[in-house]
Amino acid sequence: MKQDAITAGQALPQNASVVHESAHLHVTGRADYTDDLPTPAGTLHTALGLSQVAHGRIAAMNLDAVRAAPGVIDVLTATDIPGQNDVSPVGKHDDPILADGEVQFHGQPIFAVIAESRDQARRAAALAKVEYEALPHALDPIAARDAGVGYVTEPLTLRRGDPAPALAAAPRRVAGRFTVGGQDHFYLEGQIALALPGEDDEVTILVSTQHPSEVQHMVAHALGVPANAVVVNVRRMGGGFGGKETQMNLFACVAAVAAKKWRRPVKLRPDRDEDMIATGKRHDFVVDYEAGFDDQGRILAVSGDWYARCGFSADLSGPVTDRALFHADNAYYYPDVELRSHPQKTNTVSNTAFRGFGGPQGVIVAERIIEEIAYATGQDTLAVRRANLYRDGQLTPYHQAVEDQILPRIFDELEASCDYAARRKAVLDWNAKGGVIRRGIALTPVKFGISFTATHYNQAGALVHIYTDGSILLNHGGTEMGQGLHTKVAQVVADAFQVDLATIKVTRTATDKVANTSATAASSGTDLNGMAALDACNQIKARLIAFLCEAKDVTPEEITFASGHIIVRGEAIPFAKVIEIAYLARVQLWSDGFYATPKIHWNRATGQGRPFYYFAYGAACSEVSVDTLTGEYTIERADILHDVGHSLNPAIDKGQVEGAFVQGTGWLTSEELWWDKEGRLRTHAPSTYKIPLASDRPKVFNTRLADWSVNAERTIKRSKAVGEPPFMLAISVFEAIGQAVASVADYRECPRLDAPATPERVLTAIERLRG
Repeated sequence: MKQDAITAGQALPQNASVVHESAHLHVTGRADYTDDLPTPAGTLHTALGLSQVAHGRIAAMNLDAVRAAPGVIDVLTATDIPGQNDVSPVGKHDDPILADGEVQFHGQPIFAVIAESRDQARRAAALAKVEYEALPHALDPIAARDAGVGYVTEPLTLRRGDPAPALAAAPRRVAGRFTVGGQDHFYLEGQIALALPGEDDEVTILVSTQHPSEVQHMVAHALGVPANAVVVNVRRMGGGFGGKETQMNLFACVAAVAAKKWRRPVKLRPDRDEDMIATGKRHDFVVDYEAGFDDQGRILAVSGDWYARCGFSADLSGPVTDRALFHADNAYYYPDVELRSHPQKTNTVSNTAFRGFGGPQGVIVAERIIEEIAYATGQDTLAVRRANLYRDGQLTPYHQAVEDQILPRIFDELEASCDYAARRKAVLDWNAKGGVIRRGIALTPVKFGISFTATHYNQAGALVHIYTDGSILLNHGGTEMGQGLHTKVAQVVADAFQVDLATIKVTRTATDKVANTSATAASSGTDLNGMAALDACNQIKARLIAFLCEAKDVTPEEITFASGHIIVRGEAIPFAKVIEIAYLARVQLWSDGFYATPKIHWNRATGQGRPFYYFAYGAACSEVSVDTLTGEYTIERADILHDVGHSLNPAIDKGQVEGAFVQGTGWLTSEELWWDKEGRLRTHAPSTYKIPLASDRPKVFNTRLADWSVNAERTIKRSKAVGEPPFMLAISVFEAIGQAVASVADYRECPRLDAPATPERVLTAIERLRG
């Protein structure tokens, strides 16, 4: 990264590229993750026994050999859970910790082995003898629909206008089916929990989770104790991406139940295969769409059905499938529209949150419709995109007005900076020569709504303590998973008091410090926790100003905070000195802070409201080469211009944009989930599941932030969220691959690639187009 970053000890200008607060620990291997923490003497270890059928009743379960295995202390089954055998995050009571009588997917936990060592527990778990009475199973959403299996949660319909007659009257129409694959989180640090029993009903959980408060409540329910008996601590995660928002509940509950039963610390860390088999993933969808448009390519009406593989329980499938519909328009205005979700129950692991939370599966269908129209009308896809962009104040399918006009400028700047027109002509000229290697180029936008669609999650708390030496301790409800949240919130505090960032320490997220926290998800971590921390700072500042006004006989207007000092009527007093004096005068030097996102509201019954506080925007232009003999591709170049408002930390934000783009490219090109007919996940390890490598990144990778953008809404320092929106910029790679494939038939037909565009799918599309 070319931009110089500021380290602790230097002056801190507002919105600076500050080094990540744990960077020095990450690169030296000294960062403590849950598995690195010293285990107390007497720690036990547990391993899960997983079901071997996709759907069936447990006819017999003989665990004698398991209990007799070396080092085994105990075996837990559903009957050993003292409280509720459930980790459903939405209160449907459909997600047992350990299966009780019936198993609903291949790999569902049915018992847990407690042993003196992890190796002993895992070896013992393999000795179980379980007999099943097989029941019918449905593995994909269309099979589940056809079998009448039903939904895991209530579907949603978004409607504006009257699409049926508008479609019938449209001069031109297109309809198709698009299969959009799922994705495994593949966090570097797997799921892990360490439970420490305390006095009476108390237990402390050290865990890798994005939602400490939810773990707290789930463990309390499993143990049958009040929430105040459970403390959950999280210093950092080695990646999460949504996979640790709800999926950690199971592991924490098993460890806690065992710890309280045996009054010894208990640790649970599955290996990568077990982790991938037993935890949910990004929802894959089958989407049936229909669009009406005119001869100029302007969209007149859209109708669509999103069928999701949700798994055996609800988990977060309701809000995920809702958000897919919220983003099915992406950046484009649909005059008449109806969109329907179908959260299908399947006999697979329950799918869950993943970066974008359903949004990518909506956005990519919008881009498929644009692609279809461009091929049908013989236009450049960019021209069709421009023609259909939202104009000021037009309503989304959920009736929220799109009031800003950022995308046209982003389009103009990126088109010019990446030399799109000349490069597109060069691509067309190259392909006109024929040959094995074909090229493609595409420029795609993203419009992404920021806020939890569950309105009550849009709140946060923080604690700020100033000690008598002037050092500051910061604790907030967000969790750090490498995205730089702690760094950004610390910057907010440093800027508020105008002190050196080195004087601020961010402590681990803990449920006994800030209560009732929301998940660190929906790209809202900085928005929520930054504002909560600022609220705490402002309360302390108000007390200090009031004290100095009385002590120095000045007015508030004569007091400013600047460069590590508090300036009182021209006299610069060191910040630490003021704190010392204020303490002696019994001024409260700590405060809690709170923030709730304003303006948002959502009525799911009517499908109308303002679920998002604001939109984040971006665009990417990607150029690829495709080998028509092997189906393999290379990203020759990617240019990104992304809107993060007034960036709090440009270095961290650029890293998030680039990382999201690469992860999105993996989702759309190489990361394929595959179940066999018996419901076994066969892509359950690095040997069978292909994430992007360093060699897969674009050969030329240009990333810029729209530094002219300032959030119109009153967010923290007028910044915008950055975690999820740039993920969808990778759709430009998928679209470019499609153009390269379409060239074999002179662009007469939309290639209709399904995702991920693996070499096999690319070759199949090429052969189909060649006829």
